[in-house]
Amino acid sequence: MAYPLRNEYPRPQFERASWLNLNGEWEFAYDDANIGNDNKWYEGKPFDRKIQVPFCYQSELSGINEQAFHDIVWYRKEVQLPNEFAGKRVILHFGAVDYEAKVWVNGHLVASHEGGHTPFQADITAVLNTLSVNTIVVRAQDYSKDVTLPRGKQYWKEKSEQVFYTRTTGIWQTVWIEAVNAAHVSSIRLTPDIDTNRIHIRSFIKGTELYNGLRLSIKISFQGDLIAEDVIRVMAQEEEVSIRLHDFNDHGLGRWWSPEKPNLYDVEMMLLDGERALDQVKSYFGMRKISIEDGVICLNNRPYYMKLILDQGYFPGGVLTAPSDKMLRSDVELTKQMGFNGARKHQKVEDPRYLYWCDKLGLLVWGEMANAYQFSEQYVSRIMNEWQEAVHRDYNHPCVVVWVPINESWGTPNILIDKRQQHHASSLYYLTKSLDDTRPVISNDGWEHVKSDIYTIHDYESRQEILESRYSTKELSVKCDPQGRKIILPGYSYQGEPVQLSEFGGISYMQDNGDGWGYSAAKDDQDFLNRLMAVMSPIIAAGGLQGYCYTQLTDVEQEKNGLLDFNRRPKLPIEVYRQLNAGETPRL
Repeated sequence: MAYPLRNEYPRPQFERASWLNLNGEWEFAYDDANIGNDNKWYEGKPFDRKIQVPFCYQSELSGINEQAFHDIVWYRKEVQLPNEFAGKRVILHFGAVDYEAKVWVNGHLVASHEGGHTPFQADITAVLNTLSVNTIVVRAQDYSKDVTLPRGKQYWKEKSEQVFYTRTTGIWQTVWIEAVNAAHVSSIRLTPDIDTNRIHIRSFIKGTELYNGLRLSIKISFQGDLIAEDVIRVMAQEEEVSIRLHDFNDHGLGRWWSPEKPNLYDVEMMLLDGERALDQVKSYFGMRKISIEDGVICLNNRPYYMKLILDQGYFPGGVLTAPSDKMLRSDVELTKQMGFNGARKHQKVEDPRYLYWCDKLGLLVWGEMANAYQFSEQYVSRIMNEWQEAVHRDYNHPCVVVWVPINESWGTPNILIDKRQQHHASSLYYLTKSLDDTRPVISNDGWEHVKSDIYTIHDYESRQEILESRYSTKELSVKCDPQGRKIILPGYSYQGEPVQLSEFGGISYMQDNGDGWGYSAAKDDQDFLNRLMAVMSPIIAAGGLQGYCYTQLTDVEQEKNGLLDFNRRPKLPIEVYRQLNAGETPRL
């Protein structure tokens, strides 16, 4: 078969021109006996299999397509660097490797990383063979049966069932190399302030000690027109500047970002030594504000009702990895065409390319951590570290409007009675606020909240009259216990925060009469529509809610409650879904 090559630039929020994509065929081997380290496989041992990176071995698109447990896997690739990399620092990047990774270049250990959803990198300059082939070796270790591992929906059994799906082991996002000067911009942090029409830019710069008189040029454009620029002297490894974009009477309001008008500003940053450019980076941002005012969720200082879809982020042939950038874009487009203005990306820190399309096309995203299932001290350490990396990675995306570190007490199953688990949920809430005070944080989505900025509820009730009474006011909403779980833990009180129904629906409809499940089942098109109206109509009309999240976008393996099937084919006409979200009464 012809394998797809994910060859688009993998980090659209921080883009350089000089880079080398390492996706494609790598050598591959299982290490079930765990002998690779002792036998120094990283010193040049050829491996007996081939795999297509960035697809995990459990996927069809990897060329292997085996679902048995193989928790230690090795990769090997020989790389010839382009001539343009000569004399520069060379950085090796991994988008995500599940779960632990060690990386060697030419037999030298250059990186170790723990966490299956977040990126890492290594400066490999010192170990390169500049005039010949360089060998990259990766050892990835998963822990398939460990239920305290932050894994999301990846099942700890070999065969998927219920709400758990196929696992991902090893490399599952793009691998690439870029070349930089010894002095370069290592990262940026972009914070919009629509109230003053300013963008606050923090730049982190490496190698400043090697030069005197460095300057950082910043140019900001809107739809191709240069609208602001500044040049600052680089005095330290971190520099901060606040740039005014325009006056309020100069199209300020019309240039804000929203799902309806996803306006983006382009940023070009150049690190200068005299007139010589040492580094050049391109980025973008959206001028938008998400806030809660007097118990009301606001986007850009105006009340905003969120109509979200639950999106598991599983893909045909690729498991957690989309076959193409085109499919990531298509998922965003389909979501918007159905009348949703956002997605709750469920139990997964999604590929940055998905967030790019949400930024570009206009779709709100709730950024959610992949949780463990059970609690342990090691779990606490693992999730704390990886969640910080996820927040840092996605901070600049205007589409991300809410952070969700925990879902349905996963990892904290005894939170009702266990003070340690309550403290853990509270600590994640405050940790997230300390990293980002510009977005609301939900401590435990669905039920058993400690402190949360939005109180969210999961409810798969299908009877219209019960939904109408249950969510008629905010106060009644937070007192219900639709899944037999308290919405707010004892000891924590409701202070008028907004309430959203962040999971509901879940209606199974299998047009091919195959096997699968949902929270309720439809027998034909009209029955499916009737059931959708019975759950969506009362929720849209409910006076106690400021938004909802329907379960779910697509079927995933045995779970057949998508509005689309797994191949993204609508089960009912797209226009029907759009009318439902608009509060209208569609007909087939």
